Amino acid sequence: MQFLTDRKRAQGLGAGGTGTHHHWQMIVSSILLVPLVPLFIFIFGSALGGSHEEVLAYFSRPIPAIILGLSLVVILLHLLREAQEAIEDYVHGVAQKLALVAVAAFTYTLIAAGLFALVKLAL
Repeated sequence: MQFLTDRKRAQGLGAGGTGTHHHWQMIVSSILLVPLVPLFIFIFGSALGGSHEEVLAYFSRPIPAIILGLSLVVILLHLLREAQEAIEDYVHGVAQKLALVAVAAFTYTLIAAGLFALVKLAL
């Protein structure tokens, strides 16, 4: 039988754990998303409805391609951190570890596929 004090059970949790680091990551990515999302909507909306050649010409310019790439990476990493927080709160044990790996793998796959597609458009 194992007896743990309240302090021993709480050690490593709270402000001294990873919660503060996660909070700052979310604050920074949220601040980055404030200008990126409207820029993304404007750039994507400008290219929407154009012919294939017009879209290729539009995204071959550096500013739209850079803003689209930054938006893709920041949005998906923000989503990854949010999903990790939800999984850590509601899933436990081996299922938690598997879910965290699956979400991270899916997110990084989406980032790689999106950046590959953007490079194919830009070049």
